[in-house]
Amino acid sequence: MPPETEPVKTLPLVFNEPRGRKKPPRHLADLDEAGRKDLLTEMGLPGFRAKQLSTHYFGRLVDDPAEMTDLPAGQRDELVAALLPELMTPLRTQEADRGTTRKTLWKLFDGALVESVLMRYPDRATVCVSSQAGCGMACPFCATGQGGLQRNMSTAEIVEQVVAGARSMARGEVPGGPGRVSNVVFMGMGEPLANYKAVIGAVRRLTDASPAGLGMSARGVTVSTVGLVPRIRQLTEEGIPVTLALSLHAPDDELRNELVPINTRFSVAETVEAAWDYARVTKRRVSIEYAMMRGINDQAERADLLGDVLNSYGDWGWVHVNLIPLNPTPGSKWTASDPKDEREFVRRLEAKGIPTTVRDTRGREIVGACGQLAAEA
Repeated sequence: MPPETEPVKTLPLVFNEPRGRKKPPRHLADLDEAGRKDLLTEMGLPGFRAKQLSTHYFGRLVDDPAEMTDLPAGQRDELVAALLPELMTPLRTQEADRGTTRKTLWKLFDGALVESVLMRYPDRATVCVSSQAGCGMACPFCATGQGGLQRNMSTAEIVEQVVAGARSMARGEVPGGPGRVSNVVFMGMGEPLANYKAVIGAVRRLTDASPAGLGMSARGVTVSTVGLVPRIRQLTEEGIPVTLALSLHAPDDELRNELVPINTRFSVAETVEAAWDYARVTKRRVSIEYAMMRGINDQAERADLLGDVLNSYGDWGWVHVNLIPLNPTPGSKWTASDPKDEREFVRRLEAKGIPTTVRDTRGREIVGACGQLAAEA
């Protein structure tokens, strides 16, 4: 357990954003193809222009209206204002790993701050997106969780983070030459399943065929959750084969109640069963995320218990464990595990037949790694 010298800071769980917040401007990424066409028609504009605007945004990755030369000059500004309003402004971009990791701090229309991270690897490029400004899940070791929830992000605000990364890749701004974004992980700021409607909307825009969306494979999209069981059940029925990542962090209720407060609502058994059912229905392997914290959850007996919990649902390849070396925030008592304890944890899980990996800790020097997206301007 955490040291006794200082009590763990506890915040209340918050599932709903504060009332009275203004909504972001409506954007074509908030709407499906029919919705975009209907909106233009309602405004007295030609509905067929919606497809052209979608092609510019999702297909050509254009952000300068002057390049949209197939739109009539007299209507261009009105069409762009209707379906392509500016959603977010980049305040700062930091680079690491010789420029192949780029963290961007975004200012939203109402002043809220969020961050996204673009990571280029030899075989893929991944964008880690935020789904809320702040987070209401109150995990004490997570910088974002300790800041509380400001508001949910809109579907288009989530999508724009990916489109911005796709533009950077297409324009050759990331070392390695022009390329494309292949993967999206909902592992930035916020609890994705607490903003369910907007997140599912974003997943659909990312996977809709171009020009309705970005045309990505659902298999390249990972949705993370701390374990909102009813929403995991709902995601299971969506029919979108994204990868589910469950942030478990402890295999027993006593410790998980402290590390992941949602566990006081949904136990380890309930949460893991919902994840197993997701794998059973979708035939997609679930990732168990486990942040390794020195002297807290990294003991050998907890590795054994985690293996037993996961194996209790059978060994048909439904799961793998992704160990995350914790990235301590300044002044935090939560620190990364000793490498030998990490190796022993891996050994014990593998001995029980659980595929286990240790996450690459990219972006540490720019405070862009897991749990560090606190958006400190």
